[in-house]
Amino acid sequence: MIHSAATVRFDHTLEEARRINVEGTRRLLDFASGAPRLRSMTYVGTAYVAGERSGLVREDELQVGQGYRNTYEQTKAEAEALVRSRLKSMPGVILRPSIIVGDSQTGATSSFKMMYWPLKIYARRLWRTVPGFPDAVLDIVPVDYVATAVARLAFDDAALGSTVHLCAGPRGSATIQQIARRAAEFFNAPEARYVDPKLFFAAVRPLLFMTLWGRKRRVLRDGRAYRDYFTMRMQFDTTNADRLLGPVGVYPPPVLDYLDRLFQYCVASDWGRKSVPAQ
Repeated sequence: MIHSAATVRFDHTLEEARRINVEGTRRLLDFASGAPRLRSMTYVGTAYVAGERSGLVREDELQVGQGYRNTYEQTKAEAEALVRSRLKSMPGVILRPSIIVGDSQTGATSSFKMMYWPLKIYARRLWRTVPGFPDAVLDIVPVDYVATAVARLAFDDAALGSTVHLCAGPRGSATIQQIARRAAEFFNAPEARYVDPKLFFAAVRPLLFMTLWGRKRRVLRDGRAYRDYFTMRMQFDTTNADRLLGPVGVYPPPVLDYLDRLFQYCVASDWGRKSVPAQ
């Protein structure tokens, strides 16, 4: 059994997010506990149960006193804690992908959220100011790697009882500045400029909100949900992933190796507005 259903919205109330992410998981666990020949309860969570931590986050760590940026992170951490408590009496594995993007070979994606939203407004020259740090770490993984890893680990007895980061990790992740520079080259856009986030949200944003209208004001409003992801200095340890997936040659490609293919698909699909023939 593979459980990957969740709400990934950041703006749900805590009650709404718990109803979906925690109680939905509880019902699946109750169902799985009655399965007579259950091989594995494979729970697909998120690496961002790490919340507001910094530094290296290890796969066996969950709640170490960290705060959370939004109700999504908090309720996914609560759901994972519930899964961990049940895995004492049933076979299973916990998988934690980071930010999932399009296919590493074709760039194809069905979702243009997370990284894609700030990328779109930058490519369209609606906004170039980043309320964050140029050395903030963005850990993204392509959907083909995640799908392959989930399918393998769900049927791998050696994975039972483990928590596995499906992440680019220290070797394959990139900084905001590296990604922004590649985007500037591809979209022929001006260089991004970085502003201290505390200054931006305390002083600059309120002033801009009073003076801007139309699309730029909507950017200010909608972009608030992404602000914390421009400041992260957090890396995800991939020891278990390397141990379990390395022998069969399943590794996440470095972000910068396939970034242009993601950009190409964004342009070809007009950011999801039209279909692109399968390659």
